[in-house]
Amino acid sequence: MTVFRALAAVPEAALVLALPPLLLGIIVKTKAWFAGRVGPPWLQPYYDLRKLLRKGAVYSRTTTWVFRAGPVVNLAALLTAATLTPIVSSSSLVGFAGDVILVAYLLALGRMFTVLSAMDTGSSFEGMGASREVTFGTMSEPALFLSLIVLAIATKSLQLSEMVGPQLYGAWHAAGPAILLVVGALLIVLLTETCRVPVDDPATHLELTMIHEVMVLDHSGPDFAFITYGAALKFLLLGSILLHVALPHPGWPLWVDAPLRLVELAVLAAVVGVIESSMARLRLNRVPLLLAGATVLAALAAVLILTGSTS
Repeated sequence: MTVFRALAAVPEAALVLALPPLLLGIIVKTKAWFAGRVGPPWLQPYYDLRKLLRKGAVYSRTTTWVFRAGPVVNLAALLTAATLTPIVSSSSLVGFAGDVILVAYLLALGRMFTVLSAMDTGSSFEGMGASREVTFGTMSEPALFLSLIVLAIATKSLQLSEMVGPQLYGAWHAAGPAILLVVGALLIVLLTETCRVPVDDPATHLELTMIHEVMVLDHSGPDFAFITYGAALKFLLLGSILLHVALPHPGWPLWVDAPLRLVELAVLAAVVGVIESSMARLRLNRVPLLLAGATVLAALAAVLILTGSTS
């Protein structure tokens, strides 16, 4: 079984690398269907990335090495997190006890360098977007960490692949209400961290309401391709964690587990497209209330599971 897992790791890694742009294409297609339009081709995100990689990058004379390092470090952090996160199967490519903490801080590292690269331009406009990104990220992290604490208690493990793997399937019977609250909190975290509606609108052109998009206005060519792909990869990572928590598989073989996960990821992307098509973006002063609600859900889940474990 170990030999089979090692052989399957190579195509699985290739699939993980190729999948993120397709999820963005599904979201765009879903939104186009709701608007009564045909929309761009399913593979349009791949075409856009190829076009950006062929272009040259333009750098302002006011920027330093921090500006150029931002997209690279962000993508490297997310790729490293992908090796520790179970995506198309119930096990990660690399895993160890406590790797869940490393995954959380790799996400934070990517955000930090994206913010620093935006501030390095010296633009007050991009500084405004960086400030909003840091503020909302700070508010979403408590919900994420509390959710991870609940999963760690439920599975008695600090390895991410075990926290959201077959062990969680058995924990649903004993801690179902708490885990259900975690699912709600993680959904809000997903929409926040990936800059989707109702927190942010990746397709907006209103300057005063942009968050993520305003931070990357000065990036071009391959740098912008890295940022775009990194955003899609982050959606894949957080979406996979959400799906593994909401729909844990009871240790099925890889040839059964992987296709089901791919279908679930496609459905999740379609659900996000439905959310973006059926509701408007929240006002900026309402977003903290949404994130506080996610934290309350995760905190209530922690109270429930702690009460259940001590009784």
